[in-house]
Formats: sequence, C-alpha cells, structure tokens
Amino acid sequence: MAASRLKLAILLSYAIFAVLLNSVGTVILQSIEHFHVDKIAASTLEGFKDLPIAIASFLLASFLPRFGYRRGMMAGLSLVGAACLLMPVLDSFWMTRLLFLAVGIGFALTKIGVYSFVGLLTDTPRGHASLLNVIEGVFMLGVLSGYWLFSAFIDAANPASPAWLGIYWWLAGACAVAVLLLLCSPYDESAAREAEPRSTREDFTAMLALAARALTLVFVLSIFLYVLIEQGIGSWLPTFNRELLGLSAPMSVQAASIFAVGLAAGRLAAGAALRRIGWYPLLTGCLVAMAVLILVALPLAEARHGAPVTSWVHAPIAAFVFPLIGLCMAPIYPALNSAILSAMPRTAQSAMVGLIVVFSALGGTTGSFIVGRTFALTGGTWAFYLLLVPIGGVFLAMRALERLVWIEAGQRT
Repeated sequence: MAASRLKLAILLSYAIFAVLLNSVGTVILQSIEHFHVDKIAASTLEGFKDLPIAIASFLLASFLPRFGYRRGMMAGLSLVGAACLLMPVLDSFWMTRLLFLAVGIGFALTKIGVYSFVGLLTDTPRGHASLLNVIEGVFMLGVLSGYWLFSAFIDAANPASPAWLGIYWWLAGACAVAVLLLLCSPYDESAAREAEPRSTREDFTAMLALAARALTLVFVLSIFLYVLIEQGIGSWLPTFNRELLGLSAPMSVQAASIFAVGLAAGRLAAGAALRRIGWYPLLTGCLVAMAVLILVALPLAEARHGAPVTSWVHAPIAAFVFPLIGLCMAPIYPALNSAILSAMPRTAQSAMVGLIVVFSALGGTTGSFIVGRTFALTGGTWAFYLLLVPIGGVFLAMRALERLVWIEAGQRT
C-alpha cells in the first residue's frame, strides 16, 4: 500500500512539472504576444529554467539521500506553488523568468527523488526500464495536457490578453495536492544511502569522481545531445506553427501537442517493448526514423503558401507530420537513463541522477538557444534541419555506451 501511494505521488508530481517545464514554448509565444519581447529575449526563458536545474542538481544530488528524497520533492513543489501564485499577480516578463527559476530548482529536487525511488521500487534491470518508461510516459501525458490547458486560457481573438495567466491559479492548487499526497506516503529510503555515513564533502567528491569515468562521459554526452534535440523542437514548435505554417495562436499551441502525444505514446509503448527486446536495437531504429522524418516533413513546411489558418480543416499537412518525430524519439531518454542506472549500485544512483539532470538541463538550454537564434536569423525550417547533426552524435555516443555498459555490468557480477 505504501509503495502504491508513493507511485501515485511520484506520477502526480512528475505530471505537474511536465506541464510547467514544457510550457516554455507556449510561454515564449505568449511573451512575444503579451509582453511584446523579441525572440532573442524570449529564448532566455529556457536558460532560466535549465541552468537552475543544472546548478541545483550538481550541488544537492549528494546531499539529498540524507535529507530525504520525499522531503526534497515536497520542498520543490512548495517553491513552485508559491511562484505560480505570484505569476498572475505580478504579470510581468521578469516574473516569468523567476517562475522558471523556481521550476528549475523544484524539478532538480523532484527528478533526483523520482529516479532514485525507481531504483528502490524495482529489483531487475528490465523492471527498472519498464517503470521508468511508464513514469516518463505519464510525464509526456502531462506535457500533452499542458498544451491544451494553456491554449484554453489563450484568447484567440486577442492573444495579448492577460487571460492566459489564469492557468497558474490551477497549477498552484495542483502543487498543494501533490505536497499533501507525499506527506501521506512515507517510505524506507535507507537502501539508497551508504552503509557507512559520509560527509557532504566526501559525497561531492565521489560524484566528481563518477563524472570523470569514461562510461559517465559517454553517457552524459548522449543525454546532452538528446535533450538538445527534444527541447529545441518543443520550445520552438508553437512559434514554428504560428509564423511558418500560419496557424492561429491557440491552434499553434494545440498542434504542438501532437509532439507530446507522440512522446507519451512512444514511452508507454516502450515500457512494454523493453521487457522483450534490448534497448540498443530499439533506439537505433528510433534515431534513423527521426532523421527520415525531418527530411520528409520540413520540405512540406517550406512549400506551404496561403492565408492565415483558423480552422483545422485548412491546416497544412506539415502541422500534423513534423510533430510525429516525438513518437520516434520517445524511448531514447528513459532507455538510456535506465541502461546506465541499472548498471550501477543503488548507492551510486543518486549521484548519477544528479549528473543526468545537470546535463539534461544544459542540453535543453543549448537546444533552445541554438534553435531560437537560427530561427531568428534564417527561419524555422533551417533551425530544425540543423538538428540532424546532434541526431548523428547521439548514434555515435550510443554505440560506445552499449559496450561500456556491458563492461560495467560484467564487473559488478
């Protein structure tokens, strides 16, 4: 019963952060419309989210096992709930930046807790991979719901209206519910702590030593490049839909939800598939499919000409085809994370999760910045063509990672 309540609390907490973290694309669009900022200024929002994730993860990953993962998650959710309450009250672009700062810190605390609990709640590598894909699948369902929730608050006739800020009252309430649920879900976390207590300095030194290993370096490179791709697409897809495909502001956000649907469906399906097949052949096929889809879908967007679109009947085919890349890329992130964590002892997993969060955050910021700058200089299609380079990089890193994980698992046995 305790484990079931904890899983529910994890899923709810992760869904809340899914809505907020992946609202960057929508908030970029609304910052341009409502706060009248330019694309360069709007692109900084990803940094206000991701850099705090990286810094907080690096500083707190070794400390959280002693403080308690559950208490860390409660602290993060409380911070984010307070920031959500301030958004509609202060109604300014600088408050938007502070919101994402709070979301970044809160997510660092929550993700380390969630990933560490997966190790406590499962006993086998395949069980670990399956549960992690389910959790990440629910995360993507949260992303999907976020697109539609935000679009419901945007005034189609007047996108500059402050009505869209009303969503934050509801998100603050959801944070409060999640905190209460975690409060009622105690769980024994001792298996994730070292048998012999270590100082914070020793824990931090151990994490730095872990980061210097060849296995870790190859892994964080693959994670960095993958998140660069995902966030580059997710952050700028609503603006791509608005400016290149001519969709209305609410439709631009709603069309971007197809990307989230693909990510959610792909991860939930991968949760079952990874019980039967290895992660390497599955992910290789995913990378090839991503590259093919980019080369097929973007010429359709370039060929689009016509009046602004206010009805789904007249939406160009590119609005439906390109976001399907989410289905192809869905299993990559959780499968890579599961492969590395399953090859390590539980006592080392918190430090590794900290590194995962750090390099995921850096990849997200880099991806949004590169795509945003390229978008502003050359247009959206070339910005997305550029993502073929990191796709190739993920493939090369993944080949090296498979061998290193196999060696690591052999040494443990």
